[in-house]
Amino acid sequence: MEQNEALKEKMAGAPRSPGVYLMSDAQGKVIYVGKANDLKSRIASYFTGRDTRPMAPFLMARVNDIAFITTATEKEALILENNLIKQHRPRYNVILRDDKTYYHLSLNPADSYPRLQLVRRRTNSAALYFGPYPSGLAARETLRFAQQIFPLRTCRDRDFRLRARPCLEYQIGRCFAPCTGLIDEAAYRKLVENVVSFLHGRRRELVADLKKQMEQAAEDLNFEEAARLRDRIEALTHALEKQNVDWGGAEDIDVLGVHREHDVYQLCLLFVRGGKLIGSKSFTPLKTREDEGETVSSAIRQYYDASNAVGEILLPCRLPDEAVIAEWLADLCGRKTQLTVPQRGPKKALLDMAAANARELLAASRKKEDEKEAALAVLQEKLALSRLPRRIECFDISNLGGKNAVGSLAAVYDGAPDKSRYRRYRIRTADEPDDYGMMREVLTRRLSGSDPPPDLIVVDGGKGQLSVALSVLKELGIKLDVVGLAKEERSFTALKRKLQGKPDRSEDRVYLPQRKDAVYLSSAPAALSMLQRVRDEAHRFAVAYHRRLRQKADFTSRLDDISDIGPARKKALLRHFGSLRRVQEASADDLQKAPGIGKELAEKIYQALRVK
Repeated sequence: MEQNEALKEKMAGAPRSPGVYLMSDAQGKVIYVGKANDLKSRIASYFTGRDTRPMAPFLMARVNDIAFITTATEKEALILENNLIKQHRPRYNVILRDDKTYYHLSLNPADSYPRLQLVRRRTNSAALYFGPYPSGLAARETLRFAQQIFPLRTCRDRDFRLRARPCLEYQIGRCFAPCTGLIDEAAYRKLVENVVSFLHGRRRELVADLKKQMEQAAEDLNFEEAARLRDRIEALTHALEKQNVDWGGAEDIDVLGVHREHDVYQLCLLFVRGGKLIGSKSFTPLKTREDEGETVSSAIRQYYDASNAVGEILLPCRLPDEAVIAEWLADLCGRKTQLTVPQRGPKKALLDMAAANARELLAASRKKEDEKEAALAVLQEKLALSRLPRRIECFDISNLGGKNAVGSLAAVYDGAPDKSRYRRYRIRTADEPDDYGMMREVLTRRLSGSDPPPDLIVVDGGKGQLSVALSVLKELGIKLDVVGLAKEERSFTALKRKLQGKPDRSEDRVYLPQRKDAVYLSSAPAALSMLQRVRDEAHRFAVAYHRRLRQKADFTSRLDDISDIGPARKKALLRHFGSLRRVQEASADDLQKAPGIGKELAEKIYQALRVK
């Protein structure tokens, strides 16, 4: 009752202006972020029942506090809402599970000899950018094809300036070696113009232009150049023949298809560039009680930025804040953006195609989820677990002779990596090789912490590591399922494969508490694969951390223990003398000759290096 009265006071004090409101639960966690042109009216709709969205009652049952941030315009509120959603990732907002920056191809025409590069961000205002591409694979394939047909240089600027003779790319016909002057700037510039036309989608015009160049080269009796142009034309013509999805026109359009089943939405984007369908992009299914318009609006705000905004987006429905979204998109791409809901014609056919793709994606996703559920059920049955192992944590140890010893924790939830719960531990209690002692320390530190325990603990190892885990659980008074996973070879199998002349092949065994013989899951490959993936992740994570510590130790020396010797002076000493041994052998007078080393500091270094 008191909580309800406090919220009503918040409603009464809400400003009559555009802005953003943040709803928090009893723990202070932001669970919903919304925007409004009139904050007071919007908040009142939650209490008066005017907000008829299915998710509203569930949201209000958990709200403990409301905060407001006012803005000058509704567009500013939209931008702020988008930023806050990405920052807090509230439970009741639509969260598009794919907000990374996408690949572009970049070329700077201001360079004397430009090159094509694969980039994620637009950092050079003078450069040309092509894309975005629906995947890294699509971008690399386009780059490979363009480089094969139009052999621009691939080397970095520094290598280009310093190269004295042509590289292997020239030898195999993939570059004309502008680095050594084997092609003049005018001819190279023509190549650049051709590749720009290709990437802009003007491929038929490009083929016609290349044919004219080929005929001219033949008239000039330059048959080698004419043959090169002929091969280029054939490759481009073949590429055009393969591109059989052509919708006419020259527009750049994104098509957002939506398929809904109950409260789960699947979104699929189709990319039309220059009137041609070039690819698609799918997203993780969204579970939300929002209506279709709100869901599509949230997805658009989270997906688009300055790097991928286009002139027209085909949508399955009208948006509640369409005018503000269109204005915001126009600011992103520097021109008017149309939000179209087609009812007939080619654009409607494109929208139907996107919706059909979304339906297939959701069906495939549901099938994958069903397979995960089946694999978890098999694990529970085969390993006699007390509960379904939705959250699994695996522990591994990495060290070299006990030095730079580390432990790692990798976690999965419903079969998918949960990297927010990955942990790494630097071993504190052991300097000698003792895998059991190290495993005991890592498990004790993890299970003594505040993080909730998993459904299943997997230790990388056999009966010994399993015994350590069981003793830690007993000492801490915790009841958890725990197993050991070890890669071992059955002697009979090993002998048989050896007699057959086949290579050794290890087989993973699962060790269970109070059971003498190991369990083999080879008859349940999906369940075994789930355990193997989390084990491999823990091993990778541990080895990477151990390697980092070892490299750091390799680059430390007695110079690091001397005060007044920082990274710059250490680098100057090693560069001047060539090695640490020569620094140690140098006299105080010799040390003074190094840059930045005065008489007093030279004497200090000299004395410090002689202390055993």
